[in-house]
Amino acid sequence: MADAPIAPPLSTSRMLWRGFWRRCPLCGSTGCFRTWFDKEERCPRCNFPLKREEGHWIGALGMNTVVTFGLLALTLLVGFALTWEERRALPIFLSAFLVAGLTPVLFFGSSQTLWSAIDLAMRPLEPDDDVDPRWIPQPHRRN
Repeated sequence: MADAPIAPPLSTSRMLWRGFWRRCPLCGSTGCFRTWFDKEERCPRCNFPLKREEGHWIGALGMNTVVTFGLLALTLLVGFALTWEERRALPIFLSAFLVAGLTPVLFFGSSQTLWSAIDLAMRPLEPDDDVDPRWIPQPHRRN
């Protein structure tokens, strides 16, 4: 394996960016989902376990809830600010209903891989993860 590529050091921002775009936080592969809602157990490229701990879905669900409520609060705030003089509830209600209904569905996959990225940032790779050695990042060098 002398000619195997050496994975560069991974930054937390790179892992989070990959996770946000529904990619493997370790290697950046796009094959982490079978369908919009059905996530693979492991990354098809580097074999990284996308669910490293029991109850992985709780963290992803919590993140999805926080993002949904945050966008809903922002929608309500902007809606009230824009219609303050007219005092019309229908535009605010419709936009809030759309945000509350679409955000959890559209952000579902991102919340899953983003939570995997956060978990990887907090708990570095372990031998039990059984990752392809070509994708194990090199440690950061301090000067």
